[in-house]
Amino acid sequence: MTNKAIIRILIFYIIGITLSNVFRFDLFELSKGQEYLSPLLLILTSPLGAIGLLIGSLISMYLLKKERKLSFSLFGTSRKLSVIMMLIPIVLFTVFGVQNLNELNIHSYGLAVGISAFIYCFCEEIGWRGYLQDELSFVKEWQRVIVIGFLWYLWHLPFVSNHNIVDNLQFLGWMIFGSWGIGKITELTKSIIAATCFHMVINILMFNSITRNGLAGSSKLIILGVSIVLWILILIIWGKEKKTIANNV
Repeated sequence: MTNKAIIRILIFYIIGITLSNVFRFDLFELSKGQEYLSPLLLILTSPLGAIGLLIGSLISMYLLKKERKLSFSLFGTSRKLSVIMMLIPIVLFTVFGVQNLNELNIHSYGLAVGISAFIYCFCEEIGWRGYLQDELSFVKEWQRVIVIGFLWYLWHLPFVSNHNIVDNLQFLGWMIFGSWGIGKITELTKSIIAATCFHMVINILMFNSITRNGLAGSSKLIILGVSIVLWILILIIWGKEKKTIANNV
């Protein structure tokens, strides 16, 4: 690994882990009123928990672009399929609706929750896959997966609030597995949006307090189940289109 690559990774990670965790650990106590936010404010504040990753990755990606072309982009090899993947969970959230303490229309609030969840996950994915996976593209896949998975785990700092070794090892395992799975999707599609969609599964199941409190368990599972099935079908189509293009070259 070159010195420039090490410097880029350090810039990305130091900014990512410091600035993001100011908001993730709620040092300004902003989350206390999160469930009372209007839909617009909910959307506007959604990137804060991953703002460090977004800023750090944009700086490091800018520096990397001076050396070579980036491997991944917003839409990857298909703008149409990326947009369809993005819209699926947002539409489902809107249809099912999300209960809220403001007693706003559950469907308009569901739309806001779907958009905010996507934005947050996108801010993470532009870092983990959009930048870091690209930066580490020269190393063996298993090494890249472990490094990204470990840094992803460490970024969450789960051991600060939970000292249970087994829980932390399980969390690390999920981050490594997620790095492998989402990494495969990113390699296939070259799309940060496609990676973001599958990241939403982790976010909604494990971390999103609004969906945890505002969605019945059955509704959450239906949204995730339908989304995953449709996404997999889209990935199959994506793979076939990719092969067709490659054969015609």
